[in-house]
Amino acid sequence: MKKIALTSLIAMFAFAGAHAGNVIDGNPLYMPKAGHFYSVSSLETGTRNVDTVKLKEDFGFGIMDRWTIELNTELSQDDWFKMAGWDSLGLTTAFRFADYENWKWDVIGGYGVGPVWGNGHHEFFHGSFLNKDQTMYTWTVGLRGGYTEHDFTIAGHLLMDYSNTESFNWDEHKYDVFTPEFYGMHTLRAGLDAQLVLNNRWNLVSGAEYTKLLDHYNSIRNVGKWDLTFGANYNLDATKYFGAYVTKTVNHTRATSQGDWEFADGFGAGVKFGIDF
Repeated sequence: MKKIALTSLIAMFAFAGAHAGNVIDGNPLYMPKAGHFYSVSSLETGTRNVDTVKLKEDFGFGIMDRWTIELNTELSQDDWFKMAGWDSLGLTTAFRFADYENWKWDVIGGYGVGPVWGNGHHEFFHGSFLNKDQTMYTWTVGLRGGYTEHDFTIAGHLLMDYSNTESFNWDEHKYDVFTPEFYGMHTLRAGLDAQLVLNNRWNLVSGAEYTKLLDHYNSIRNVGKWDLTFGANYNLDATKYFGAYVTKTVNHTRATSQGDWEFADGFGAGVKFGIDF
């Protein structure tokens, strides 16, 4: 009887220890286990205009422990729904080709459309569903990887987007002031994210992402922009967390590299809720 009680006690502590760590907590290298779903919902304001509010949803499933697929979408409204739109809808997959104790590396691919309906990011144009004069179709490839320990994670990503007027349109015509159409847009996104775990409930996160349009229109060189993020996450339990964060954009003052980098006016703010189930 004593042996049974001792065995049960050891098993109970082993089970508790195995589940003491958080499954999902805003870690930039998070990947669900096989057969698990996850959802990260966020609500945020723009950096320049707090009247612009965006609702984002990332809903994914673990096909294998190393392979996940995700549906992501974004809605927006401006000035109490005077303008509104379904900005984007996409599908992303990630495969973890290197999964060591501390080092993790993923290859990423994706496809998306946007705007799907409404204003999107166009202030003076309300488009119909998948409007041919407004909607762009984007393919994405890239890498994500980093180093993680019990209380600290740092991860980087490098992504390339190719956008055009149709899913399989590889036409490379450029923007012209007399025919304002964008063909063959190439966008580079490179970033660094970090997480510091304070305890089993709280962690701090920060990130910086550089975005640059690689194409030159009318001999104007796009220098790009930086988006900075800082926030905190609170774990309600091992599979649910709530986060709050602020954002700041750094723009270039000129269309050439001879200008200066300056912080844009205002701050953005957001909240998010994540769950693994």
